[in-house]
Amino acid sequence: MKITRKEILSDYQGVRLIRMHLTAPHIVRKAQPGQFVVLMVAEEGERIPLTLVDSLQDDIVLVFQEAGLSTKLLGRLNEGDELYALLGPLGHPTEIKNYGKVILVAGGVGIAEIYPVARALKEAGNHVTTVLGARTKELLFLENELKQTSDDFRVATDDGSYGRKGFTTDVLNELLSAGSYDLVYAVGPLPMMRRVADVTKPFGVRTMVSLNTLMMDGTGMCGGCRVTVGGAAKFACVDGPEFDAHAVDWDELKHRNKMYVDQEQHICNLHKL
Repeated sequence: MKITRKEILSDYQGVRLIRMHLTAPHIVRKAQPGQFVVLMVAEEGERIPLTLVDSLQDDIVLVFQEAGLSTKLLGRLNEGDELYALLGPLGHPTEIKNYGKVILVAGGVGIAEIYPVARALKEAGNHVTTVLGARTKELLFLENELKQTSDDFRVATDDGSYGRKGFTTDVLNELLSAGSYDLVYAVGPLPMMRRVADVTKPFGVRTMVSLNTLMMDGTGMCGGCRVTVGGAAKFACVDGPEFDAHAVDWDELKHRNKMYVDQEQHICNLHKL
């Protein structure tokens, strides 16, 4: 669980995106696209889930944004440091097969999460269209890697600093209006994924989302990642993390993901002291 490489992908207006390589040969041998790990920075810390972005020899590759206390503490570690705990691979892998024409939509840190899926779908013979979104050009990353796995590559930024000005869902709507597609797969902030579901539903396109819900143990024991899908209770860590976007109860998920915002902010403020 030693950090072998650390790279700052972006450090812009208080947003830090970091890529880390961690020695974990047993996880490398089992990991598949769409799966994740749960890690602890220190014994007294919390468990946080991070998607497996790539693997290189005996190392797994993770990408994360410093947001709460735990990811900020993780970001302070350097090459040669070790984690307290690392568990994985967890979750069901993405169903990879030749669907035909697929659109991958990613925003924010979801760009990292979509990369292994894009590569696997391309290797399975799919025509892959990738649509990336960010607030501004400085927060885009993995652009070259995703271009190599895409037949059609699009970028949208909120401020118009790169690609087209607007949102990923604007591009998605245009693509679906102009042609026929067999699958849409989205990863990113909850509002973005919900909007993707709204856009694709009238077109009748199968749409999958990878849900970044609250997780604690990552093994289905605590119930913290509970989400309602098709009227039934599911746990993102063991039943997901991927679900039918048109069946997710987005209102409930939005509420659950905000349950500990006040506590997290309080802990972060105490840590600053």
